[in-house]
Amino acid sequence: MRPDDPFDDPVTARAVIAADGTLVRWNEGARLLLGHSAEEVVGRPAADLLAAGAAPPPAPSGTRWNGTLALRHQNGGTVTVWVLAHRVRREDGGTGDWLAVTPLGSGKTDPAEDPLLRAAMYQSPCATAVFDRDLRLRGVNDAMAALLGLPAHQLRGLRPTELGGRPRYFELERHMSQVLQSGRGHDMQTRARPSGAGRTQAWLARIAPLTDDGGRVAGVCVTAHDFTEQYSSRARLQLVNEASIRIGTTLDVTRTAQELAEVCVPALADFVSVDLLEQNDLGTDATDPPTLPVVLRRVAHRSHDPGGFESIADPDEVIVYPATAPQADSLIAGHSVVASVPSGDLNPWLAADETRARQVRELGVHSILSVPLQARGTTLGVAVFTRFRHPESFTHDDVLLAEEVTARAAVCIDNARRYSRERETTRTLRRSLLPRGLPRTAAVDSASRYLPAARSGVGGDWFDVIPLSGMRVAIVVGDVAGRGIQASATMSRLRTAVRTLADIDLAPDELLTHVDDLVLHLAHESAGDGDGGRGEAADGGHGEVGATCLYAVYDPVSRRCTLARAGHPPPVLVPPDEPARVLDLPSGPPLGLGGLPFESVELELSEGSVLAFYTDGLTEGPAGAPEAGRPALTDALANAASGSLDEACDRVLGTLLGPGSRTEDAALLLTRTRGLPSSQVATWDIPADPALVSPVRKQVLDQLDVWSLAEASFTAELVVSELVTNAIRYGAPPIRLRLICDAATATLICEVSDTSHTAPHLRRAKTWDEGGRGLLLVAQLTQRWGSRHTAEGKTIWAELGPLEQEEP
Repeated sequence: MRPDDPFDDPVTARAVIAADGTLVRWNEGARLLLGHSAEEVVGRPAADLLAAGAAPPPAPSGTRWNGTLALRHQNGGTVTVWVLAHRVRREDGGTGDWLAVTPLGSGKTDPAEDPLLRAAMYQSPCATAVFDRDLRLRGVNDAMAALLGLPAHQLRGLRPTELGGRPRYFELERHMSQVLQSGRGHDMQTRARPSGAGRTQAWLARIAPLTDDGGRVAGVCVTAHDFTEQYSSRARLQLVNEASIRIGTTLDVTRTAQELAEVCVPALADFVSVDLLEQNDLGTDATDPPTLPVVLRRVAHRSHDPGGFESIADPDEVIVYPATAPQADSLIAGHSVVASVPSGDLNPWLAADETRARQVRELGVHSILSVPLQARGTTLGVAVFTRFRHPESFTHDDVLLAEEVTARAAVCIDNARRYSRERETTRTLRRSLLPRGLPRTAAVDSASRYLPAARSGVGGDWFDVIPLSGMRVAIVVGDVAGRGIQASATMSRLRTAVRTLADIDLAPDELLTHVDDLVLHLAHESAGDGDGGRGEAADGGHGEVGATCLYAVYDPVSRRCTLARAGHPPPVLVPPDEPARVLDLPSGPPLGLGGLPFESVELELSEGSVLAFYTDGLTEGPAGAPEAGRPALTDALANAASGSLDEACDRVLGTLLGPGSRTEDAALLLTRTRGLPSSQVATWDIPADPALVSPVRKQVLDQLDVWSLAEASFTAELVVSELVTNAIRYGAPPIRLRLICDAATATLICEVSDTSHTAPHLRRAKTWDEGGRGLLLVAQLTQRWGSRHTAEGKTIWAELGPLEQEEP
């Protein structure tokens, strides 16, 4: 025997028979048994070895056969032997040859006289087999023989690999060799279907060394324990634990449903689908079933075969289930329903759906489990588990396991559904609070971006572009501390307040002072919400409502911009043909501190300059430093003065934020300044003499002819006459009249300024009043009108337009 070829072991007679019945291998043990050498029999039909008149063995029905055969000895005699034959699997998975083995000397030794076997038989409480140091079977008890499905008295002398050709026998022999060498026991788990068993069971094989009186390892004892219940319980517990970890990792309905399907395939079923009711069809109570036929939407499915076609519906496709479908039956009954093909439960449904019936036949589907998805008293949909590769139908334990997993998933799906609904609500609120679009003005071109934080979905960042009188424009950006609905509500109140104060043309520092008072008032209200309206927090202080703001006013006539900020990051200025720089502005205290002044700074801007307003979420670094990203911001704005503002916005966001999730809201507002040509502005100094009003009207009419606005002469003449007369009568010199023509919008603006701080008020004149009708007439004839206070006095203005210009 060659030491590297265990096939030549002479203790067992071995022969390998090809599929065509030809002998391809013959070992030394076979020669000792029948006297034929390998050269005499290899390549010849194995049937030639049968004794004369002996019946050939029956064709095997499986992968293993055993029985008694009468074989022909070389000397012409007959040898009756017990033969065990089984197919040996090839490495490529194909059908292998037959390995036939016969223990030599079988029956020569009484098992009862073997001390090793006797000790093992008495000490082992379950299926037991004893092997010697050569891994030859010395004996088995009845339990082990029943497990193997072979007669116990015929197995002596066989090795584990000779008992069967499956990989588990090779693994068993390898572990037994290790136990012989180390002297330490080893446990091996495997799954097998015993002879006569209906389904595959889980077995624990305990391999223990057997020692002689001298303490030397003389053999091994193998005991097999059926731990199918423990194995199944552990598998169910593992699946439940995996479901708790893998299901609900996001607040996305589709992803959560897909996670349910992925967890259950292939551990529980071969195909899993999740169908949900439409949002409008969700029951308010789990006991209130949907109406028939049930309309569901396929949200997710998963197959054991990634390339399989088990689903006849695509994700997001609407499916209608009739009353005969197990899905509808489960939803109507409110509990799990198991339906199987052999029992005929699916026949009514399949009879009405030929496509599904053909799929069931082609795949070999034999059982379906439908489990309703219910959470917090609401029926959400149904999860369907299908088996066609699993040989067993769904058991009661499988139903309990599916119900537990789907119950966890249902809560996660409901959480995701509620979150999605609330997120959409907050996004709708957010969209309603921010400007839908920036107004087109003659003073600036503008573009903006707003990105909410990744998880909050709504915050307190805001911005606005507000047209003012005299073609001026106000630019504002702010940030309310915190996130959520409360921050958005506070932001909305501040935005409304800023627009209101901007309409009365307050200077930036004065406007921030009024907004600061409002934030203090909101802080008092916030403290009162938590203490029964006492107006103070529990610690005796006020509630905290923090906010920052930057307010700027740009005048295209003078090309001057006045800015003031309350704790907000300074803007970035990009002049034409100059590098971008951060403006050095007095920071001012954040809104809500109260009692501290705000300072304004006035700058002259070149036409085409870009001002970048932003919130700290755009430039904040990982350590929370609000200025960490400002160098990158200035670099990203390098070409903003000449390029597209929208492209500049995208470039800034791509540079500073990147693809990662954001922890803070980020707002960006870019404005490019315009200048109004001097040809579109006319100014006159008016002496305080009512007799000079008529010449002024004549000059106004001449200017309108120059601007091709003769159609507006009548209205403009009345407005100028009324405003100039009022300034002469009730104002204080010097008095100045200014006309501004916005050619882009065909708008005419009339402004009359004087040094008096007394502003006129619109009132309805009584029948016998001599005055009081002029401003009412102005209000009726113009698009809008108003007054604003300046450092020198006040300005009354009126806007006419849009007007029709004459063709030149």
